[in-house]
Amino acid sequence: MIKQIKEVERARIKEYPARVPGSEYHEGCSGIWTVKCDVALPCATQNELNLESAKALVANGVFAVGEGANMPTTLEATEYFLANGVLFAPGKAANAGGVATSALEMAQSSQRLFWSFEEVDAKLKSIMVGIFHNIDATAEKYGKPGNFVVGANIFGFEKVAEAMMAQGIV
Repeated sequence: MIKQIKEVERARIKEYPARVPGSEYHEGCSGIWTVKCDVALPCATQNELNLESAKALVANGVFAVGEGANMPTTLEATEYFLANGVLFAPGKAANAGGVATSALEMAQSSQRLFWSFEEVDAKLKSIMVGIFHNIDATAEKYGKPGNFVVGANIFGFEKVAEAMMAQGIV
């Protein structure tokens, strides 16, 4: 139905509830985060998910939040999720698939290759699984098991530091 509304008819998504009984539409960013859910995926505007919204999600039983954009969650909301045992995947890790896909496209182009959808999907899955294992292991190594924010930040820093040292910059 979403494909029909958005891609075929080029209409507004707010028409969805009129066509799908039991569904809801919430105007703006704050209303959507009051809907009871297990997993929340902020993917739009920077700082769209604030502390008030985080509290509503936790009160409604969310157990995982995965950022699908650059910084859609405020620092206060992120800290609240972590303090309340919510699995939180920061955008620099969870949203890496888009960057990885671009890199795969460039690799194909530069080598004048064509990979099937299945090949690209398998490569992307391998990259994303590797990212998860790296940030999970890094969080564990630094005494913060399950804290993917710490894992992603430290792992990212270590990769940049290693590259700088390999180039003789540091």
